[in-house]
Amino acid sequence: MQTQPVSPLPSWVPKEACHYLDHTEAGRSIRQLARTAGCHASTVLRQVRRIETRRDDPLVDGALQHLATCHYGVSEGTVRNCNLFEDVKAGEAGFEQDMIRILRCLCHSGAVLAVAEGMEKAVIVRDTNVDAARKTIVDRRLAEVLALRDWISCGNPGRLSRYHITASGRSALSTMMAAAENLAQVESGGFSEAQNVFSGQTLGMKTESKTPRRIRYGLAESPLDTLARLHDRDGKPFLSADLVGAGERLREDYELAQIGNHLALGQNQFSNEQCGTSIKSDPSAAAKKRATGALSHLGAGLSDIALRCCCHLEGLEAAERQLGWSARSGKVVLRIALQQLKSHYDRQSGSDDLIG
Repeated sequence: MQTQPVSPLPSWVPKEACHYLDHTEAGRSIRQLARTAGCHASTVLRQVRRIETRRDDPLVDGALQHLATCHYGVSEGTVRNCNLFEDVKAGEAGFEQDMIRILRCLCHSGAVLAVAEGMEKAVIVRDTNVDAARKTIVDRRLAEVLALRDWISCGNPGRLSRYHITASGRSALSTMMAAAENLAQVESGGFSEAQNVFSGQTLGMKTESKTPRRIRYGLAESPLDTLARLHDRDGKPFLSADLVGAGERLREDYELAQIGNHLALGQNQFSNEQCGTSIKSDPSAAAKKRATGALSHLGAGLSDIALRCCCHLEGLEAAERQLGWSARSGKVVLRIALQQLKSHYDRQSGSDDLIG
C-alpha cells in the first residue's frame, strides 16, 4: 500500500535516492515515479538498482536508513524529534562551508576519510608522513551526505573504511568555491573601492548610509594559496614559494598604500594647531611608488592579472571572465607575471625594499 512521506526530503538528497526511497519506503511503483519525473520507467529502474547496490557502503546505508526513519512511515511527532539531518540544509552558508572544508582536505595527496564501524565521528588523515600530526574531525552525518551524493567512495568497506574523493566531488568543490567567491564579491562590492586610488580618483570618507568597509582578506585564502597547492606534470608545485612571496610582496605594498591614504584622510580633519605638531608627508607614497613601479614593469596583460589576483584577491575564474580570456588560461599568465615580478624585486635594493 502506498504511503505518503511525512515530511519532504532535504534538497541535498540526489534525485535517484529520492526515487529509491519513494519506491522502497512509500511503495510507489516504478511507472508512477517515471510519470512524475517525466522520464522512461527503465531510467527510474536503473536508478533504484544503482542505489540498492550502493547500500553495501556503510555511509550510504546509514544515510538512507536515517532518511527513511525521519521522513517515512512514522508519526509527525516522531519526525519532530528526529533531528539527525536537521542542521544539514543545502544552500545554507554553514553547510557549504563544511562541504568545502572537508573536500579541500581530501584533495591533498594521500588524504583519506577514515570511518570506523559504530563511531559517530570520522577523521581525515594522510597516508604519507607529510602533516601526519594534522587531522580533521568530521561529523558522521556530514560524511554520509558526501557518500550519498557520490562525492567520496570506498573501494573496500569494512570495520574501518577509507574513503577517497571522487571526480564528481572535485567538480562539486570547484562549483561551490566559485559560488562562494561570487557571493563574496557581490557582498563586498567586488573590492571596487580598492581600485579607486590607482585609477586616479579620490577615496572619499564613508557616510552613515553606506555599508562599512569589509575585510579584504583573512577569512578566505587568496588565489595564490590555492594555486600553490597544485602540482604540474613533474610533481613540482605549480607556484614555488618565491613566486608566492613576490605576489604577497606586491599585495603588502598595495595594502600599505591604502592604509596610508586612510591615515592621511584622518589627519586632514585636524589642524596643525590642534595637533600641536606638524603633519608629516604622506606615509603611503613609498609603498604606492613600489606598487606602481612593479605593475608598470609587468606591462599590459600581466599587470591586469597580477592586480586582480594579488591585490584585489579576485579568483581566476572571475578574472578570466572579466578580461575576456579563455578558461584555465589565467593561471598560466599569472605564473608568468609572478616570474617577471620576482625578477623585478630581485633587482631592487636599498630603500625600495619592504619594511620588515
